Amino acid sequence: MPTIDRKRQPSGDEARGRAMRAAISVIAEKGTAGLRMSDIAERAGMSTGHILYHFGKKDRLLLEVLAWSQADLWARFQEAVDLAASPAEKLDVFVRFYLPSGQGDERYALWTQVLAQQHHDEAGRRILTGLLDGWDERLDAILREGRDLGQFADVELPEFTIRAVAMLSGLAEDVMFGRARWQHASAHAFALAALTRELRPAGRA
Repeated sequence: MPTIDRKRQPSGDEARGRAMRAAISVIAEKGTAGLRMSDIAERAGMSTGHILYHFGKKDRLLLEVLAWSQADLWARFQEAVDLAASPAEKLDVFVRFYLPSGQGDERYALWTQVLAQQHHDEAGRRILTGLLDGWDERLDAILREGRDLGQFADVELPEFTIRAVAMLSGLAEDVMFGRARWQHASAHAFALAALTRELRPAGRA
């Protein structure tokens, strides 16, 4: 166990970011059943008291960390979207950010752990619903732009978004499970090709 210098504990955003990253790593590795705040403190090189200061109590931990992780992901997603030259490129970005990077993707493992919890209070359900809806809203904006520019087919947006996100979620579970089919093929390429086929305007090759 690393020695913790309590006089040199990080503060502010730096400390919170370190605590959040440590929590994501520990949760992905050990799950939630036997998770201890001291595990996170050790991984972060901080005191347990410092971790408790940021998280309050264990039952708030998962949602706090998930919300932080998702905000960080969406900030990077927006940067990538802003650099994209077309709705087609933005769709590529969306698929890349939605799918896990591989079987060991800690962010997606965190999602799996949170959604596996059987009981969430009303506040927790609101947070989760907002995070899930955030994906739908971002995809809807890309599809709407492409449709309005004539680069995507005139699809029924709510229905298409539901089907697209459901497909991506299924692929993500496959990747996280380690299905052999994705060891030599790209889930990203498969998903993007499937979506592009449906969005191709009539008459375009």
